[in-house]
Amino acid sequence: MANPTLFRSLVGALIPWAAARNEAGGRAYLQSSEQTLAQLAATGCLNATFYASAEDQLDRVLDLSGRVAPDFVAKTALYSRQRGFMKDTPALLLAVLSRRDPALMDRVFDRVVDSPRILRTFVQIVRSGATGRKSLGSAPKRCVRRWLDQRTDAALFAASVGNAPSIADVVKMVHPKPKTREREALYGYLTGRDVTFESLPALVRQFEAFKAGDRTDVPDVPFQMLTAVGLNRREWAQVARRGSWQMIRMTLNTFARHGVFDEPGLTEHVAARLRDASEIARARVFPYQLLAAYRSVDPAVPAVVRRALEDAMELAIANTPAIDGQVYVCPDVSGSMRSPITGHRKGATTAVRCVDAAALITAAIVRQNPSAEVLPFEQSVVPIDLSWRDSVMTNAERLGSIGGGGTCVSAPLAELNARRARGELVVVVSDNESWVDANVAQGTATMREWNSFRARNPRARLVLIDLQPYSTTQAVDREDILNIGGFSDHVFEVVSQFAAGRLNSEHWMGEIESVAL
Repeated sequence: MANPTLFRSLVGALIPWAAARNEAGGRAYLQSSEQTLAQLAATGCLNATFYASAEDQLDRVLDLSGRVAPDFVAKTALYSRQRGFMKDTPALLLAVLSRRDPALMDRVFDRVVDSPRILRTFVQIVRSGATGRKSLGSAPKRCVRRWLDQRTDAALFAASVGNAPSIADVVKMVHPKPKTREREALYGYLTGRDVTFESLPALVRQFEAFKAGDRTDVPDVPFQMLTAVGLNRREWAQVARRGSWQMIRMTLNTFARHGVFDEPGLTEHVAARLRDASEIARARVFPYQLLAAYRSVDPAVPAVVRRALEDAMELAIANTPAIDGQVYVCPDVSGSMRSPITGHRKGATTAVRCVDAAALITAAIVRQNPSAEVLPFEQSVVPIDLSWRDSVMTNAERLGSIGGGGTCVSAPLAELNARRARGELVVVVSDNESWVDANVAQGTATMREWNSFRARNPRARLVLIDLQPYSTTQAVDREDILNIGGFSDHVFEVVSQFAAGRLNSEHWMGEIESVAL
């Protein structure tokens, strides 16, 4: 008789062979070029992560962009910008298209480049030579000129905040043809040429007059343009009343330092803006950005404003699915999840870690599914008791404070199988770098444990949400298995569709393929 350990019967569906190794050295399944590019686009910020350098990510994106069809590159750029709210990678994919298919780049340019920051990033990437050219070229110049023409004088002046390159640098590169006297003067003003003061747009004249001492009204420009002037409390209050939602979120401590909340009605105004559902949606905020603001807010900021941040979080995750049946949520709290969610970048590293993003997703699901059970894991399951009645912020803080060991993605599934548990949905939130459970004869331990779970629960589904820009997974896509990357609230929408059986057989890839060019 042959060795029964080697040839024991497999439970459930046949486990596919795991021929790849992940970045931590564990067994894994290599994703397709399309899936890997989508993963990089939805989670990659071109910064150093726990297992990959920024250069590694750039090389992977460039290599994969050359392997897949140009249409898929364009759809991935649109998906990652419009639904994933990413910045750098969509601009990089657009720069790749400028060489591979300039006509296709032209078709999607205006939808990807929807802010001055993305425009400057696109120009920076093209000029760097990373995508194979060091000049913009005729097609990209035409797109950039169109972008400039579509902005009002006030919007273009406000866009002049930022550098390397600045909007002035961009204007010098593409030589736009001004259609009005004011626009011609504005281009001259931005690029340092002598212009007649009276020919400038009204907002620019007001800004220059304000700097010269006419402090009647604060000009409606980004506050970064005003800080060198030395604003008083009344002027800071004007800035607060007019600021965008994102600007208010990021400037709460500055407002407190300058006495803004002492102005009558300002505390209530700021709190109302922060909890405004329509403004939250328009701002395309990441839930983790709200967590960052909540953590960093100074005690001098009024309590009602701090509570408004919690209210904003509840609204930001409002499309979390409510699932029929028993749900298990398994956040990875291992050591590698302590790395910054957007990677390391000198002078710009976020304080929010991957474990915090995993905790937020978990807390959001628990909020909508009171009977959901949470199984945090590292090399084994870490016991914790969360209440759906607690706020998302509170539960996220608790989850983010535990764990720190090795990674064993199969651990929560193994515990469920040991209990002979029943359920309809298991959600794993991780970086997928499992290595503690690497010594299995075939496939991955996660795939083996899931097959056992599904043999007992034939209608169950498994979702693996990957928060980092790597190229492997612990379970292959199947009718009952979904791999998805990202940390925007769009992840909840895809999970909801999958749990309800409304996604096609391609799952997440089908979502991207459905993007209209």
